[in-house]
Amino acid sequence: MAQANSSLIIFTDMDGTLLDSEDYSYEPALPQLKWLKAKQIPVIPVTSKTREEVETFRRQMDLTDPFIVENGSGVFIPLDYDKFDLPEGEQVENYRLLQLGCSYVMARAGLKAIAQSLGRPLKGFGDWTVDQINALTGLSAEDAHQAKAREFTEPFRTPKNVPTDQLKQAVQNMGFQVVVGDRFSHLIGSEAGKGRAVRQLTQLYQSTLPEGTHLTTVGLGNSPNDLGMLENVEFPVIIPGAHGPHPGLSERNWQVAPAPGPQGWAMAVEKICQELGIKA
Repeated sequence: MAQANSSLIIFTDMDGTLLDSEDYSYEPALPQLKWLKAKQIPVIPVTSKTREEVETFRRQMDLTDPFIVENGSGVFIPLDYDKFDLPEGEQVENYRLLQLGCSYVMARAGLKAIAQSLGRPLKGFGDWTVDQINALTGLSAEDAHQAKAREFTEPFRTPKNVPTDQLKQAVQNMGFQVVVGDRFSHLIGSEAGKGRAVRQLTQLYQSTLPEGTHLTTVGLGNSPNDLGMLENVEFPVIIPGAHGPHPGLSERNWQVAPAPGPQGWAMAVEKICQELGIKA
């Protein structure tokens, strides 16, 4: 399946993939994560979550590799990371930032302009207090605070009285992208994307490998929002829900994990590593 001279990196969505979709647990994946770390195989979260949200899970799971936040708007690389040379970019706290999306200020201004063009009020996380976000989402106060700590994108209530096509067109006219959800949608800068972020990190890892070394990339996700990531890896894996793969991914002929959530994640990763000849 892979060449003898091979290096492996794993890109993964969080919610419904590495994290259980109901209770956000990740315990079934911990033994596999520990094994991957011992093998020095990077595990890179690729998520719509904020940096603060991802940092909490990274500490809990003992992840130390780069991570991609807010739907591919920012790539955060620890300053002490030694698997490749740090690229040029802004230093943000203990990270080198590769910013692909717009600033949060621009996203907020964009939401107001889109609301004006539609003639409909659009309210986002920046309009609500932590208590209001808690009430709207069911997140705990601490989790709501972290979800509100936006740096690049703005989640907003999906308007019920605006057709999806009309909303998408208004967003595009203002120079943004949107991921439309049932309850909340995400306004994103036009240059951001999980696929672009994955490609940039893959190039950084590849740049340090000896000539002739094959870099194997694996991606695990559970929804159409992960398509950008899954389409830019060598081995895409679909993590199913309780009733099977998401309809938006079911026709792709990609590998489907044998179980939902972190249990399926761990089983799929173990299988791929075995097929690649990476042994305990």
